Amino acid sequence: MTPRARAGNNRPMYVVAFNGSPRRDGSTAILLQKALEGAASRGAETELLHLVDIPMSGCLACYSCKKRGGPSFGKCVQADGMAGLYARMERAQGILLGSPIYFGAITAATKAFLERLFPYFHYGGAPSSFPRKARVGFIVTSGADAEQLEKAFRQHMELCRMILQRVLGPAELLTSTDTLHVEDYSDSVAEALEPLVPRKLEHRRTVFPEDCRRAFDMGAGLAGDSPPG
Repeated sequence: MTPRARAGNNRPMYVVAFNGSPRRDGSTAILLQKALEGAASRGAETELLHLVDIPMSGCLACYSCKKRGGPSFGKCVQADGMAGLYARMERAQGILLGSPIYFGAITAATKAFLERLFPYFHYGGAPSSFPRKARVGFIVTSGADAEQLEKAFRQHMELCRMILQRVLGPAELLTSTDTLHVEDYSDSVAEALEPLVPRKLEHRRTVFPEDCRRAFDMGAGLAGDSPPG
């Protein structure tokens, strides 16, 4: 019998995933869903949200969340869709964030999400006012191969992971490379990409299933019985 993850008061553990890709059924979304399946296999309640559906902007740098003794200390004053995401994160014991690399960095939606974690961040004393230490999984997909991703984007990915870890809790990074947007570029100005299609199709057939397995294991780990360190 599958053990049920518990969050206290006999409630199932809650694991929420945020998809930073505009594609609801692309590689990033698939891996996030596999991670949630892993969490569900441990008895967790799960939810997947697509950031493209959430009306929100990035940080305004107004510093209202940092005013000592102010009414908005530790909270964002922007009244938009991020309010519901804060509520979900504060309820969750496991948090997943996924993004493809688009034009040299995580997507705009993912960047806005990270910026809006700023109210929890402290420059002095405790590093974060987030109510608990959650387990965090950060999934990054890229059309680049593994070597290219490591050379060009390791620092960027690690910075994002460190932000998640400092604010929310222990964060693990999972990468998936050689992703394929479309199988036929004949109607696009993309001559440099057309020769890569056979390699990417083979990668998706032989390697992506292992990435899915790793994502499943990550999700199962987020829903583990012991509290995060």
